[in-house]
Amino acid sequence: MPYIGIIVVLIAIVAFILLGIFFYFLKVWVRALMSGASVSVSSLVGMKLRNVPPLLIVDARIRLIKAGLSLSTDMLEAHYLAGGDVINVVNGLIAADKASIELDFKKAAAINLAGRDLYEAVRTSVIPKVIDCPDPQKSQSTMLDAVAKDGIRLLVKARVTVRTNLEQLVGGAGEETIIARVGQGIVSAIGSSATYKDVLENPDQISRRVLESGLDSQTAFEIVSIDIADISVAGTGTKDVANVGAMLETERAEADKKLRQAEAEGRRAMAVAKEQEMRALVQEMQARVVEAQAEVPKAMADAFRKGNLGVMDFYKMQNIQADTDMRRTISGEGHEGSKNQQG
Repeated sequence: MPYIGIIVVLIAIVAFILLGIFFYFLKVWVRALMSGASVSVSSLVGMKLRNVPPLLIVDARIRLIKAGLSLSTDMLEAHYLAGGDVINVVNGLIAADKASIELDFKKAAAINLAGRDLYEAVRTSVIPKVIDCPDPQKSQSTMLDAVAKDGIRLLVKARVTVRTNLEQLVGGAGEETIIARVGQGIVSAIGSSATYKDVLENPDQISRRVLESGLDSQTAFEIVSIDIADISVAGTGTKDVANVGAMLETERAEADKKLRQAEAEGRRAMAVAKEQEMRALVQEMQARVVEAQAEVPKAMADAFRKGNLGVMDFYKMQNIQADTDMRRTISGEGHEGSKNQQG
C-alpha cells in the first residue's frame, strides 16, 4: 500500500509538470494552430531547450504560411542558431515571392549571414536606389575634381542609379566600390576630353562613356544609369585654381626665367673674370715693354764700349727721337698715350 501512494504522488507530479508545460506554451501553440501554421508542443519544448525563442520562430512561420510559402521550423531554428536574422530572411523571401524573383531559403540565409540586409536588397532589386558620387557623408568634398586637357578644372557631381544583383550579393563589392569606380571613370573621361567646353556642352557623353566601362562587374549591384547632376568650372580663389594648365605654364615660365637669369649671371661673372684677366695680361705686357726699354741704355753703352756706335750716331738718334715726340705731341697721340699709361 505505501508503494501505491508513492506512485500516485509521482504520477501527480509528472501530470502537474506536463500541465504546466502545456499551459506555458498554450498561447504560442494556439496562435500557430489558429493561423494554419501548427507546431507541436514537443517542438516548442525543444526550441526552449535549445535557447531558441519559440514565439520568434512561430511568428516567422505564420508570416510564411500567410504569404503562401512553406518552411519547416527546423530550418528557421538552424538559421537563428547560426546567428542570422530570421525575420529579415522571412520578409525578404516574401518580398521576393511577391516580386516574382527566384530566391530560395538557402541563398537568402547565406545573404543574411554575410551581413547583408536581405529585405533591403530585394527592395532595391525591385525599386532601384540612387547613390550620390561622391558620397557627402563619407567625403569632405561634395564634388569630384577633374582637369581637362586644356588645363581647366571642372567640379562634377554625379548620381548613380543601381539595382541589387542578388546573384552576386554574397562576395560582391558594395556601394563604396561603385562610388569609387564611377568617380575614377568620370575623372578619366574628363581628363581625356580636349577642352572643358566639350564636357560642358555634352555631359551625357561622359556618363555614357563611364556607363559603358562595365564598372559594376564583381559588385553586388547593377548600374542602371549614371547622371551628371551638376558640373561647373572651378572658382578662381586663392586656394581654388580654375586654369591648372595656365598655372603650370606660368610656374614653368617663372622657373625658366630664373634659370636664364642664373645662366646670364654666370656668363657675366665669367666676362668680369675675363676682363680682369685681360687687364692683368696688359699690365704684364707693359711691364715687359718697360723691361725691354730698360735694356736699351745698356745695349747703347755696350755699343759705345765696343766701338759699334759713335757719338754722332747717338746725337742723330736723339734728334730723331725728339722730332718723333714733337710730332706726337702736336697730333695728340703722345697725350693719349701718356693717359693710357697712367690708367
